[in-house]
Amino acid sequence: MLGTHLPAAGKPATVPDRAAAMGARSVQVFLGNPRGWAMTPGNAAADAAFRAAAERHGLTVLVHAAYLVNLGSPVPETAQRSAAALAHSLHRAREVGAAGVVVHTGSCVTAGSRDDALRQVRELLLPLLDELDAAPGGPRLLLEPTAGQGQSLCATVEDLEPYLAALDHHPQARVCLDTCHLFAAGHDLAAAGGMTAMLDRFGDVAGAERLAAVHANDSMDACGSFRDRHQRIGKGQIGAAAFGELLHHKSVAGLPVVLETPGGPPAYAEDLSLLEELQPTSQK
Repeated sequence: MLGTHLPAAGKPATVPDRAAAMGARSVQVFLGNPRGWAMTPGNAAADAAFRAAAERHGLTVLVHAAYLVNLGSPVPETAQRSAAALAHSLHRAREVGAAGVVVHTGSCVTAGSRDDALRQVRELLLPLLDELDAAPGGPRLLLEPTAGQGQSLCATVEDLEPYLAALDHHPQARVCLDTCHLFAAGHDLAAAGGMTAMLDRFGDVAGAERLAAVHANDSMDACGSFRDRHQRIGKGQIGAAAFGELLHHKSVAGLPVVLETPGGPPAYAEDLSLLEELQPTSQK
């Protein structure tokens, strides 16, 4: 289900129509300011229009939580704000009929405090995951490993093992992998077979069934750079061939594969077309 992130630009109800017009089968949005703490209330009429348009076009919808969310923060106010913001994102995602909420796995900020941060992540996330269990039919929580910058709690596939263990491998805890992040964290996706090897290892560590979405982004920077700078498909250090491997891997079949690339709508449409060419014939 190839798709792209689109700005709501104050008119979220128009997002499904705009996504479908460029050939997308999935779309990701922010439902508030991605760089602020304000918890934007919904509008019942606009939410209903969004849901109806997404259903009409057969779109799978993802919501991305605010960038400020850091459940591993050693600052109590930040940690509590993060939990509240994530709970609000899950609530809003249910209102617009989204399939999942993507949230970054966070940072412990201070060296040597990883264990404490993971305990805090457990305390803040388990109640939200249990609520999702108690209200079936709503969005999944999709944990997105970061690019390894700072004191990242989870960047590589291997890092998912202790992170998921801290959450008791909760069935509602799913994963969204970002190809730029993984490359920046040290997975050499540009090497022949590199994307396949990473996805195979993900299956060993987390279980292939836990993968719920992929952010398809090329990278401006080299493998292992710990720099999160997205590039258009095939125009960065990863290269188009790796995305062909991605789309041919059995664990990705049927999942939303969403662009977060630069360039605006014309560029998104071109990148979607390229991904369409790279995917298996059976899925076109």
